[in-house]
Amino acid sequence: MKGVVLAGGLGSRMYPLTKVTNKHLLPVYNEPMIYYPIKILVNAGINDIMIVTGGNNAGEFLKLLGNGAEFGLRHLNYTYQEGEGGIAAALSLAEFFADEGKIVVVLGDNIIEKNVRKAVEAFEKQKDGARIMLKEVPDPKRFGVPVFDGRRIVRVEEKPAEPKSQYAVIGIYMYDRRVFDFIKALKPSERGELEITDVNNFYINEGRMEWDILDGWWSDAGTFESLQYAGNMVAQTGANKT
Repeated sequence: MKGVVLAGGLGSRMYPLTKVTNKHLLPVYNEPMIYYPIKILVNAGINDIMIVTGGNNAGEFLKLLGNGAEFGLRHLNYTYQEGEGGIAAALSLAEFFADEGKIVVVLGDNIIEKNVRKAVEAFEKQKDGARIMLKEVPDPKRFGVPVFDGRRIVRVEEKPAEPKSQYAVIGIYMYDRRVFDFIKALKPSERGELEITDVNNFYINEGRMEWDILDGWWSDAGTFESLQYAGNMVAQTGANKT
């Protein structure tokens, strides 16, 4: 199984810091942000990884990461996203790399305390479909929010004004090969982007979505406040524990 880290976009919510560097190269305590999603994949047993990046500083990823030797990897793959088109648009660039196999996708600003190895192993045994990670949060309206019928997720609502649960769909997704067909069928949202929530709802509508609750703390580090929170939590408790 292969892994994809999505680290493109322009990071406009983090101006002026991102006027001079990619958001995913900003420090989170004592390491660049991009280190954390790579470690999520490595700690889950995945060593064939692609980085999707973009913007004016894409070359800095190669200078920083090289072929991934610091993470115990022999090789890292890279591809470039022009502009911004949403998470699903960035993921579409990994179709050739996925080679019709299952993939685990991690957003480049996701930082977790522990690991997702059990969920990844469960997905490996899963015949087909998708798997998402959930976390109870105090402010679910900032995220994609699952709507439950018993234990079954019936849909995911993107940034709802009145969330129907206290859970967020965090930026760790697991998909079978059909994800790229679903992306090709998407239409841009009101934001002009291809939404990963719409991809997840394709799988939900087919009855092919499983889920797990993440153990330990999580931060998306996508705002100044969450970046500071992530740095504080890493300093206090560490991150990506095996």
